[in-house]
Amino acid sequence: MQLPLYQIDAFTNHVFGGNPACVVPLTEWLPDATLLQIASENAVAETAFFVPTPNGYHLRWFTPEMEMDLCGHATLAAAHCIVTQLQNTAQTLHFETLSGTLTVTRNQSLYVLNFPTRMPEPTTLPNTIARALNIQPKEVLKARDYMLVYDSEADIRNVVVNRALFDEVQLGTGGVIVTARGTESDFVSRFFVPNAAAMEDPVTGSAHCSLIPYWAEQLNKTELLAYQLSSRVGKLFCTHLKDRVLIAGEAKTYSVGTLYLDK
Repeated sequence: MQLPLYQIDAFTNHVFGGNPACVVPLTEWLPDATLLQIASENAVAETAFFVPTPNGYHLRWFTPEMEMDLCGHATLAAAHCIVTQLQNTAQTLHFETLSGTLTVTRNQSLYVLNFPTRMPEPTTLPNTIARALNIQPKEVLKARDYMLVYDSEADIRNVVVNRALFDEVQLGTGGVIVTARGTESDFVSRFFVPNAAAMEDPVTGSAHCSLIPYWAEQLNKTELLAYQLSSRVGKLFCTHLKDRVLIAGEAKTYSVGTLYLDK
């Protein structure tokens, strides 16, 4: 059996930037075990699989280790694949997912993701996470992910995570966001996942479901520019809509190939 495979860099306007995701269009669902094996073989943070439906697409996301309930950069990559590779000319794409119906709208070179808000609430930082950090935050919150707020962008750039200690943390599908006000943007962040093949995620759209409402409230504005300060750097144009957030970014196709699966 042969399947098309696309690797796309999301939240960037050039290859080798943003966050790479693989996209595999399907005509019908394969067994979950096979989807997980494909994601593991692809060895990127997320692989998006989708099947056409009467109203759009059924979309699922897999890391090399598990299925995820929400993934921003792989959704953007899937939309870019559908538009540029499958030649879908619709202005808005509709995806049925584990997080409900998600839409992606084209706005010139941008893909605008409409995602649910996940407003974080104050909490206490587990000692297992605190021990793994070289700089302690000034504020700790949590929704799906722990969100650690720092004093400055310099702190975010200088955060170092001790992987041996961090991998003792059990967070399920969640991770740890570190964030602060930006110097050339409204806010910056980085995102870390324990027990993952790549501990630091290059650009994390889903984390902005918590970052956007928090910073919108702190800065008293609804339109925000964000940078994720990984080595690949991601640029996100954000809008707060109370119970929804808009997360916009660009994408570039890196490679097009074929998967050969045993029947």
